[in-house]
Amino acid sequence: MSDRTRDGASRPVGAAPPLVVALDLPAAGPAVELARGLRGRVAYVKVGLELFVAEGPDLVGELVRLGHRVLLDLKLHDIPTTVARAVRAARRSGASLLTVHAGGGRAMLRAAVEAAREPGLGPVIGLLGVTVLTSLDQEDLAEAGVVGTLEDHVLRLAGLAASEGLDGVVASPAEAGAVRAAHGPGLLIVTPGVRPAWAREAGDQARVATPREAVLAGADLVVVGRPVTGAADPVVAAEQLGEELADALSLRERRLAEERP
Repeated sequence: MSDRTRDGASRPVGAAPPLVVALDLPAAGPAVELARGLRGRVAYVKVGLELFVAEGPDLVGELVRLGHRVLLDLKLHDIPTTVARAVRAARRSGASLLTVHAGGGRAMLRAAVEAAREPGLGPVIGLLGVTVLTSLDQEDLAEAGVVGTLEDHVLRLAGLAASEGLDGVVASPAEAGAVRAAHGPGLLIVTPGVRPAWAREAGDQARVATPREAVLAGADLVVVGRPVTGAADPVVAAEQLGEELADALSLRERRLAEERP
C-alpha cells in the first residue's frame, strides 16, 4: 500500500496498523491523554464534530505536535464558497485528512479539491467524500427519496467523489468491496461502523463489521471509537485491534498475490 494519496496526503505504512481511533470525547484533556498512549499504535486519530466544536483547531495542532496524523471528520456540506474557506482553515490546523459530504454536489466537491491543493497555503490536505452514513439503512434512504439500493447510492457518490479528484471515500464495510471493485487501488477507502468481535454492540450503527471483515472487503483504514475509548485499558484495546488488522492485511495481500497471473 502506497504511503501517499495521489496528491501527497500521508497514507499509513510501516509499523502502525491501518487503524483510526475516533477521539469521541467531550474535552481536550482526556482526548490528549488518550492520544499520548496511542502514539505509534495507530495510523491516525480522528477528531469529530463534538470535540472540534468544544476545543477548536488548536486541539488538532496539539495532536499533530504529539506526532499524530489527524483525520478531521467535519463532514462539510454547504455552498461551494463556504466549503472552500473551511477547507483552507482545516489546512492551517495541520490535519492530514478532512471529510466532506459527497452528496454536496459536483461544484462543492470541486471547490473543496481546489482549496485543498491551492498553492501557498502549506501542505495539502487529503479529502474524503462521505457516501452514506453507517447509521442509515435502506428504509432511511427510501424515506429521503433516494432511488435504488443503498449500495447503488454509495457507488454513485463514490464515483462523483472520484471523478472530482478526491483522495478517497468513507463507506461502510458492506459497500467497501463494491467501491474497490469499481475504482481499483487508487481510491482510499475508509470504513467506519467497525466493531471487534469482543465489542460487537452496534450502538447507533446500522451497518457494522469486524476489523478483519472490513480489511478483507477492501478497506485501507478502519475507524474505531467506543471499543477503544470505552475500554478499561484503551491502549491495550488499540494494540489488540492493530494485531487483528495487521493479520487481516497480510491475508488480503496473500490473496491478491495468488490472484495475479
